[in-house]
Amino acid sequence: MNAINTAINAPVISIASSAYLSDLAISVWSASKKDKSASEEVTQNKHAKRGVANVNKKLLQCDSLIAIQKFAANVRNAHYTHTLPWADCGLRLLTQAKYQEYDALMVKLQAEFYNLVENFINDYTWEVQEAEAALGDLFNKEDYPAAHRLRDKFRFSVTYFPVADHSDFRVANGIEAAERYKHFYQRALNNAMHSVWERCAKALGNMSERLDYSDTDTKKIFRDSLVDNALEIVDLMRDCNVTNDPVMEETRARLERALRHVGADDLRKSAPLRAAVKKSVDDVLASIPSLDM
Repeated sequence: MNAINTAINAPVISIASSAYLSDLAISVWSASKKDKSASEEVTQNKHAKRGVANVNKKLLQCDSLIAIQKFAANVRNAHYTHTLPWADCGLRLLTQAKYQEYDALMVKLQAEFYNLVENFINDYTWEVQEAEAALGDLFNKEDYPAAHRLRDKFRFSVTYFPVADHSDFRVANGIEAAERYKHFYQRALNNAMHSVWERCAKALGNMSERLDYSDTDTKKIFRDSLVDNALEIVDLMRDCNVTNDPVMEETRARLERALRHVGADDLRKSAPLRAAVKKSVDDVLASIPSLDM
């Protein structure tokens, strides 16, 4: 069974009332810049052809800016965790079941992001002075934006869009355009569901590997998150099954029965329980639809 290649001429499942599209825009000042003069100097001193080497300066190396950069990466990870792939332009599918949790999280993260930005701005003047000492002759004051313009270098916003329904698109744009959209829509929907199966297979594969030892073997170390991650997949399959796929629902129910009341400590202490849970996990893995594209 192939989880992706659904025929385009099959009836199109509408998810317009059960999902949205989410667009996360988050940007952070890189605090780096190519130094043209230094690049030219390097190539001349090394007798190299012009343009083969570049000198890129780190304008600042400060903890408050690094904190923002790391935070932004964590925000993107949270965005990907709560949503499914949809379009190459960056839009992600957000199911109605996930909307409130996702929106509350993004509001919280946005506030934390701008608090970190304010911390950095408060440090900025001092950090530029530190950079001048660190960069020596590479320092150029023109590389640094004025403090009052610095906020413009940081952005965090989330925008929601409706999922255009096939029939609405046809009425507005004609049959030919609607057929192209139908093709895109079905492919995007299949890709979204494929990503759920993919995340399921990855989490369960890791769980199976970690549980594969007996009391006489060298113990494999695993964290409490091993079970938590698998249970997050159970919730994902419940909240993101926008096509009402009976195979996905059956798989979700089997996993929930196998894992819901199992603790990581119990698995560490009991070889029979580890073996039983591993078998359940392996059985589910074996039944997952083919992930071949």
